[in-house]
Amino acid sequence: MSEKSSLIDQWKLNLQERKKEARQVRKIVFILLIVFMFLSIGAALGAYSYISSALEPMDETDENAISVEIPIGSSVDGISQTLEDSGVIKNAQVYKYYLKFNNESEFQAGTYNLSPAMTLSEITESLKTGRVYHEPLFNVTIPEGLRLEEIGDIIAENTDYTQEEFMEKVTDEAFINSLMEQYPSLITEAVKGEDVKLALEGYLFPATYPYYEENPSLEEIITQMVDAMDTNVAPYRDLLPEFAAGDYTGAGADEAKVMTVHDLITMASLLEEEAAATTDRSMIAGIFYNRLEYDMPLQTDPTVLYAKGQWQERVLFEDLEIQDPYNTYQVQGLPPGPIAAPGATSIEAAVNPEESDYFYFLTSAEDGAMYYSETLEEHEQKAEQFIYSVNDEE
Repeated sequence: MSEKSSLIDQWKLNLQERKKEARQVRKIVFILLIVFMFLSIGAALGAYSYISSALEPMDETDENAISVEIPIGSSVDGISQTLEDSGVIKNAQVYKYYLKFNNESEFQAGTYNLSPAMTLSEITESLKTGRVYHEPLFNVTIPEGLRLEEIGDIIAENTDYTQEEFMEKVTDEAFINSLMEQYPSLITEAVKGEDVKLALEGYLFPATYPYYEENPSLEEIITQMVDAMDTNVAPYRDLLPEFAAGDYTGAGADEAKVMTVHDLITMASLLEEEAAATTDRSMIAGIFYNRLEYDMPLQTDPTVLYAKGQWQERVLFEDLEIQDPYNTYQVQGLPPGPIAAPGATSIEAAVNPEESDYFYFLTSAEDGAMYYSETLEEHEQKAEQFIYSVNDEE
């Protein structure tokens, strides 16, 4: 065979090999295209499914209210992330694009009670109007100054639970321990003090509470009230280490101890029970601190009734002799714990007392007006004029 024929045969062989390789390449490319197409379709379907799910309510069956705070000046990014962190929406990024697509803006700052069952449209409407778009099934109002037993009566009137069941729950040690773990800066070991009658007395904040399901559990009801107390105490918590309340521990004026959260709620509960008008609370707080600083007993009548466990219009002289840690006529300093649920005004007054030289105060039996005195003699004169003389006329 000639050299020329050999070259032609080699060329043909190489051509066949290249054609074979080309077919293999086309086959591989075709397979890869098919795989990529299916992957793309799968990814697109997955993305569509994910986004569709994120646009739906977090949990259509969960009507429980979640308190969500939107601070002033919050951005859309911040609001979206807050809602996701609170468990109200599924995905902050999707909600942000939802707002952008629907040209939604101008949200109002505030604290909202939102539920995982709400749609994105309902949540958005709430944030724009400043109200809860998803209306509660019922509300429970707890007035200021109530004891646990009285709060239990209100719960019994508005739910299927009895007052006895409520009291059993608020005195359950395991439940109290769980609240201590959940709110460690509010409910401390002080609530388990040897002389404390009821650990959670005073720790259920008085307010109107909305409920979005027919039968919320007692744990949910009570925890919601404790959470509200934690929220209302929070603005003052950082101030407490710097707030010397005077010698209310009996340690001596030069060894005055700072006020704890438990002390704060205890003092606020006394103010809640003593003061009729909002303006009187700060003044009475200042008087109490004056007494504590000079090792004078607080001598506040509501503590006598709490010690007695019987609620009457007037405290009798014989009641003042009751030997009980809560009777501030018999013991120095604050009582072992709160005697009622204080409201926001009383809590603020306990931290911001009005400075004065007064050590005494009384409420007129005729019109309920408050009168203040610097000395015991002056106080007794006013008592004769505004209390005893009025009672004698009756």
